[in-house]
Amino acid sequence: MNLSATLLLAFGMSMDAFAASIGKGATLHKPRFTEALRTGLIFGVIEAITPLVGWTLGQVATHFVMEWNHWVAFVLLVFLGARMIIEGVRGCGEDDMAPLRRHSFWLLVTTAFATSLDAMAVGVGLAFLQVNILYTALAIGCATLIMSTLGMMVGRFIGPLLGKRAEILGGLVLIGIGCQILWSHFAG
Repeated sequence: MNLSATLLLAFGMSMDAFAASIGKGATLHKPRFTEALRTGLIFGVIEAITPLVGWTLGQVATHFVMEWNHWVAFVLLVFLGARMIIEGVRGCGEDDMAPLRRHSFWLLVTTAFATSLDAMAVGVGLAFLQVNILYTALAIGCATLIMSTLGMMVGRFIGPLLGKRAEILGGLVLIGIGCQILWSHFAG
């Protein structure tokens, strides 16, 4: 795989994380660049690890991974999205609450893992091609770091426009990503 194909793959794999990080940035109260970078790093590291895991699994058990990865991603994203929607609906009447300035580490890890399962599936496919998996995984991780950090900053500007509905919108985005992953699997 040449450099341009690797870069296209890397940025294609980062789009789910970009969309999720926009939602995450919108739910926070004026997230700083350091919080955006923290989110980008978490998403990027996990997105770099999952193709390596997929490549390893591709060497061993391709059929099982390809059969279930879309369901795992769907369930995780719908669960996280529903949780965000519930929190957004509960929070709509609470004007005296302190605004959220940071997402928990484990919430970001779970979201990053859910959005990176497609990269794991790609890693399974890469196991059958002549590619340097370390170089490819690093490219995917770096692209996701960049796109997730940008997504958080975009969310920073969208959040004030949406007010307390930003968390509901973020939850809907995660559910939409989960549905898109499931639809993509069944559509082709």
